[in-house]
Amino acid sequence: MNIIEELIKSKADLTLSIKIKDLKEFADYLIEKTKSELEEIVISEKAETYPTVKQVSEILHVDIVTLWRWNKKGYLKTIEFGGGRRYKMSDVKALLHEEEFVKKRNRLE
Repeated sequence: MNIIEELIKSKADLTLSIKIKDLKEFADYLIEKTKSELEEIVISEKAETYPTVKQVSEILHVDIVTLWRWNKKGYLKTIEFGGGRRYKMSDVKALLHEEEFVKKRNRLE
């Protein structure tokens, strides 16, 4: 950890005299740290997950029978995954953001 960051976290009431070189080093450190954190967030959001039928039922607040019917109609398709049925989380998220789905869900709540 950078010494300037340690001083900030200690909340010490100090007046500092900092060399330009040290200030630049701290700025570079903050930029690199922020960049790494943002990259991690972007990568984790792009990673596809495959929730189970039960998990999707809970996420969407619908019965498992409804999910089965939606699969038959092609509204929300399942995929074969490890010998069972799963959903692509990206498809579930897309459905959650569909205007009609949101309206229907809001009327039920």
